[in-house]
Amino acid sequence: MGFLLDWLHFCCSSRRKIYYLHRRYKFMSRMEKQLSRFRGWLPKKPMRLDKEKIPDLEENDCYTAPFSQQRIHHFIINNKDTFFSNATRTRIVHHILQRVKYEEGKNKIGLNRLLTNCTYEAAFPLHEGSYRSKNSIKTHGAENHRHLLFECWASWGVWFKYQPLDLVRRYFGEKIGLYFAWLGWYTGMLFPAAIVGLFVFLYGMFTLDSCQVSREICQATNITMCPLCDKYCPYMRLSDSCIYAKVTHLFDNSATVFFAVFMAVWATVFLEFWKRRRAVIAYDWDLIDWEEEEEEIRPQFEAKYSKKERVNPISGKPEPYQAFADKCSRLVVSASGIFFMICVVIAAVFGIVIYRVVTVSTFAAFKWALIRNNSQVATTGTAVCINFCIIMLLNVLYERVALFLTNLEQPRTESEWENSFTLKMFLFQFVNLNSSTFYIAFFLGRFTGRPGAYLRLNKWRLEECHPSGCLIDLCLQMGIIMVLKQTWNNFMELGYPLIQNWWTRRRLRQEHGAQGKANLPQWEKDYNLQPINPYGLFEEYLEMILQFGFTTIFVAAFPLAPLLALLNNIIEIRLDAYKFITQWRRPLASRAKDIGIWYGILEGIGILSVITNAFVIAVTSDFIPRLVYAYKYGPCAGQGRAGEKCMVGYVNASLSVFLVTDFENHLNSTLNEREFSEQHVKYCRYRDYRDLPSAPEPYAYTLQFWHVLAARLAFIIVFEHLVFFIKHLISYLIPDLPKDLRDRMRREKYLIQEMMYEAELERVQKEKKERKKNGKCQHNEWP
Repeated sequence: MGFLLDWLHFCCSSRRKIYYLHRRYKFMSRMEKQLSRFRGWLPKKPMRLDKEKIPDLEENDCYTAPFSQQRIHHFIINNKDTFFSNATRTRIVHHILQRVKYEEGKNKIGLNRLLTNCTYEAAFPLHEGSYRSKNSIKTHGAENHRHLLFECWASWGVWFKYQPLDLVRRYFGEKIGLYFAWLGWYTGMLFPAAIVGLFVFLYGMFTLDSCQVSREICQATNITMCPLCDKYCPYMRLSDSCIYAKVTHLFDNSATVFFAVFMAVWATVFLEFWKRRRAVIAYDWDLIDWEEEEEEIRPQFEAKYSKKERVNPISGKPEPYQAFADKCSRLVVSASGIFFMICVVIAAVFGIVIYRVVTVSTFAAFKWALIRNNSQVATTGTAVCINFCIIMLLNVLYERVALFLTNLEQPRTESEWENSFTLKMFLFQFVNLNSSTFYIAFFLGRFTGRPGAYLRLNKWRLEECHPSGCLIDLCLQMGIIMVLKQTWNNFMELGYPLIQNWWTRRRLRQEHGAQGKANLPQWEKDYNLQPINPYGLFEEYLEMILQFGFTTIFVAAFPLAPLLALLNNIIEIRLDAYKFITQWRRPLASRAKDIGIWYGILEGIGILSVITNAFVIAVTSDFIPRLVYAYKYGPCAGQGRAGEKCMVGYVNASLSVFLVTDFENHLNSTLNEREFSEQHVKYCRYRDYRDLPSAPEPYAYTLQFWHVLAARLAFIIVFEHLVFFIKHLISYLIPDLPKDLRDRMRREKYLIQEMMYEAELERVQKEKKERKKNGKCQHNEWP
């Protein structure tokens, strides 16, 4: 019991009421301020929570401090039974059970080992009662917080309401509360990104008819394009790709560059304002003074290195110690495993590339005219679906490998274990999910050679871009992967637990009957729910971080990504809430003052997004070639202006001429004898900047090619430097702490010091009066 009290002195806190200064700071989003202007036709504060349903959401104004037995007289302790919350008591019990020895004389420690060797089947905190009942089993008829959360948070009818984060924190702990606070903030910040992305898409739709490039492609009935594969791909008119050219314009237009810059700035603003929001939450939830150093050593680390101890330089107490040589050897093995798994991903991508190269000819010879005429789109679509299946299969392998490598490293604390496991899983899944996208964006069609001198993989030609460009392949890749990934995740998060719990209820109904099932104790009802993920919030964070990567890294090629992410996250918040309240056992409450290593990963994705979008616009998009033509080679060359009239003749200038008789000798002999529009084909065109076959150096690069290449490199440098400058400027101008919060923290510190001084002075004076009084009494009684 003494150990328990000592641990409580360091880890628990209670509220101390001092002065009624002002109401607790309540965050109001800019969105609600804008909506408040339209109160004439909108309900008053439509997104605010109903205070009648959550009457205890408002808290008294008070300051807090770490609990200490020496200063117990400074704390308000109205009821010792309720002095520590259920979440705190749960953490205390779990702390003890993790470290208790269950067999004397042997190094067998902790509840986790008993769960591993199947001595116990499960260990979990109980819910406060049924989510359908208002009464709590833990507080003798008091209001059930689980029921309140179900009505005001997990119900689909309140999808437009703010989340009751204070109640979530009280029921599930600060760590889960911070996740939902971050998810809500991320979803709210997606609104402006989704609106701007939608405007970019609509701009492409409204300017579709006036686009000179699309018009020229649709009218180019006299331009014959070279075959895209060796044997079965036919010659085709350029006008046959009219639809693809129009679809490409929806995503690749003059507003794309603006949107790429906007999203880079948006990512910075999102992260900077999240730091401010997190600071407010940390202050409201008493996490400002909570430090990670309070975290205990992992039981596995204690068991492994209990024989080697050294004095902790901070606490001055002996603790288990891992030698430097042992740590380095384990890290080297872990890094080697990470490198090997990344090579496995690259090998899988190489397999997809081979599939694309082989099947494009197969689809070109297909019996169905629809597939035969759209062989390249069919190849891309099936390759994306196969890639998605490979992604999901490799994810299962990655999880086991990451778990093995993390345990091999023997991290000292739980936070170190989580950070190490998180970093490995993110690297695996990020490379697994985005490797094919990087291939399509930056390698597809870039190293294929030219007609008559194709680069080959064994006997197969490398895949070329569609005559309208490679951006349509990138859009298709991102759209299919993003929709399938989010749909699969939502099913696995909610659909799978629903099916499992339905089957369990059905079995219990058969064993006990409907009445017997209703009379089961709470621990058995909770036991029949699904266990929470053993890695806590890892999968929830990972899903959103990968989505953030899709939303920012290749957003220049897919402006609708923020809109799809927004629609998914509106569902995701309520889906996760419903899952935590109704389908999962109650997780162990734990404390955290931020989202941990995920913030650093978000910053890394923000930096990577600037680089990738610069390359997408410069390399994958036709923005730079069009710009060079408009200012250098078009009708407006030398006039210093650009417009649709300046793009007249661009399509013809961007296509090179090839003499059909110069094809490789090993091609099918019928390829040079194909008929097209009842005439023999003598010349065909292809996307490149090369000289005519009759030039002194046939098929050599023209001067326009080098101008375009120089413009692309210059754009990448200017774009990156400009955007990084804007990002750093925004980071510098936006302080991490709001000014009013900083002032309140200083005011609180001042008042606490003043209160402590006055309390100590009052106690000393009181002791002096008592000693003086006792001294007088003894003096009077002496005779």
